[in-house]
Amino acid sequence: MSTGTGAGGSAWKRAQEARRHERELREQLRAAQWEVRNWEAASEGERKVAAKLHILTRRGWRLLLDRRWPGTRAANVDMLLVGPGGVFVIDVKNWRHAPETADGHLTAGGRVCDREIGKLLKVTRLAENAVSARNLSPVAVQPLMVFAGRSLDTALGAVRLLGEREVTPALMAERTRLRPFEVKAVADHLESAFPAYEDTSARTGTTAPPATAASVPDDALFDVEGIRNAAVEAARSAPIEQWMTFLHPDQLALVRRDWSGPARVSGPAGTGKTVVALHRAAYLARRTSGRILYVTFANNLPRVQGTFLKAMAPAVADRVDFHSLHAWAGRFLRDRGVTTRLDHAKAVDAFSRAWQSHGRRTVLETLDPAPGYWQEEIDYVIKGRGITSFEQYAPPLRRERRRTTLRRTHREAVWALYQEYERNRVAKGVHDFNDILSLALDEALAHPGATPYASVVVDEVQDLTFVGVRLLHALVGDAANGLLLVGDGQQAVYPGGFRLSDAGIDVRGRGQVLRRNYRNAKEILDAALAVVADDSFDDIDGTPTAGRRDVDLTYGDGGRVTRVTAPTRAEHDEALLAALRALGPGAWPDSAVLCRTGAERERYRRLLTRAGIPAITLEQYDGHPVPGVKLGSYHRAKGLEFKHVHLPDHDAPATAPGDGTDDGVARERRELHRSQLFVAMTRARDTLWLGSFGRPHGRGERLTG
Repeated sequence: MSTGTGAGGSAWKRAQEARRHERELREQLRAAQWEVRNWEAASEGERKVAAKLHILTRRGWRLLLDRRWPGTRAANVDMLLVGPGGVFVIDVKNWRHAPETADGHLTAGGRVCDREIGKLLKVTRLAENAVSARNLSPVAVQPLMVFAGRSLDTALGAVRLLGEREVTPALMAERTRLRPFEVKAVADHLESAFPAYEDTSARTGTTAPPATAASVPDDALFDVEGIRNAAVEAARSAPIEQWMTFLHPDQLALVRRDWSGPARVSGPAGTGKTVVALHRAAYLARRTSGRILYVTFANNLPRVQGTFLKAMAPAVADRVDFHSLHAWAGRFLRDRGVTTRLDHAKAVDAFSRAWQSHGRRTVLETLDPAPGYWQEEIDYVIKGRGITSFEQYAPPLRRERRRTTLRRTHREAVWALYQEYERNRVAKGVHDFNDILSLALDEALAHPGATPYASVVVDEVQDLTFVGVRLLHALVGDAANGLLLVGDGQQAVYPGGFRLSDAGIDVRGRGQVLRRNYRNAKEILDAALAVVADDSFDDIDGTPTAGRRDVDLTYGDGGRVTRVTAPTRAEHDEALLAALRALGPGAWPDSAVLCRTGAERERYRRLLTRAGIPAITLEQYDGHPVPGVKLGSYHRAKGLEFKHVHLPDHDAPATAPGDGTDDGVARERRELHRSQLFVAMTRARDTLWLGSFGRPHGRGERLTG
């Protein structure tokens, strides 16, 4: 037989390698069977499964057999397995009849076995409690039911059901959560929390006398090829972020807390609010029978967050619905048989016609001649607050985040503009985005309790309108653990606002402020805080807050902020390309170019394409690794983070000198722009590039100190 270097030779080498690997695995199985054969407390099925799992101990796992169930006299836990893939609570079954799942129930031979699932979930919670002392998130603890002599791979709620043949490949295919020293620390802790009936700990490196091939039964369910393929696939997968496994004690307490009603989690940028929200959604999904709704404002975030949850907690990912608020509301109305006709372009045209007849050459132009400000007044203050009469809009209505003082004559003019817009819109037979939320709120209030959701988690709540938050509250009311609102008023990127008390949502005694920054290097955070240092704000719970807040850094010193000022746009753009080239292709997947507007984003997309630098827009990004630079607007970067962030033309003025804008309106725009810039800057972990062109310090007001 030829062993040359041609195609046949390479195939022969691969075959030889596969046979060598198979011999090693079979030898490991024989050794494992010898080690567990004297495990008198176990059934034959448990011994067979333990032998399969014992192979993993040669690969950095710890297997704890026959542990005492804490708090009981005689109950036991079949196995606890700790390894790179996390913590697994294992219940072994050796049933005469094959297990089956149907309509959410586990059966065997016509007998309902749901009680077995309940017992496994109960002991899994004990394991979660135990490892919380090591700051391990509940998503890293998974319940497994393994069936000796069976071939099976399915799930029933949070419990994965595996056959004896499938269990080892399935565990080897798990993505890396724990490093070797963490495996040891967690296993040692569990060994103490779940004492053994006898010394049944299986450790890495355990030796056993050699065994003959005859010691392995011919009918042993042993998938050599499956184990080998799983090991290869696991090696190819990059380790997931540590925040998917380990949480700070403050974060972990919020994830596991039992809230008696609506709750609020807030805190400065980088303090892990979204991390808490995702872990909370997974935690609730494992403990409730209803579905979990996870909502945010931006329409690109649900895809990314859904991807993260699948990596964190695949067993419960299909029980959490990720949606942007408007997309969910539209689906909600369709499911209820409510007809809608959302047409943004026609709605914009309806407003343009209203401005021509009821906005131009009115007192509104004395404050701001541009129609955009007044369209925002209608969108965020009037319709966003659900106002339907002038008596509601006239003083003393607070216009949160709107600095400009409107006298009665101004409000009368705004109301006339609003009414004309509504007439035009209705005549066109279309709805705008605010109409969709209002219709959904009416439907939810008309049929209270008619919802599949046990809990609603709202991320970036500060960007939602008053009507939007009322809608989500209406789905679950004041039920325990029903509504969690997560966000930070300082990171609001849209005008308008509200207070939770106005929406009838009481979070007193159920609010928590996170103050430990996990994302930003010190130099980057200092630069970002300098932008908003003088801009105080009212959070949605009505608390006045200073722009520069106290934050505890965990990322430490270091980081780099690079400021580039170029005489012309062309030189500015060349400097940006030079910065990206200096990082190199290996760093591009962890890099972002963020722009003030969608039009600017398109301009830089073309620039990167011409330069041969691959880029993907944040609208296309779904959370999976991609080889190119991320490209998007400040608004679409909410909830995301990158090692390297580039902000071209970052200090362009929010208003042009002499454009006729009232000082109050101009101040309001500048504050909003600084808030948006702050959000963009705090997306950076290690390096931040700030580009300017024109006059020495950028054009107009200098925004970055």
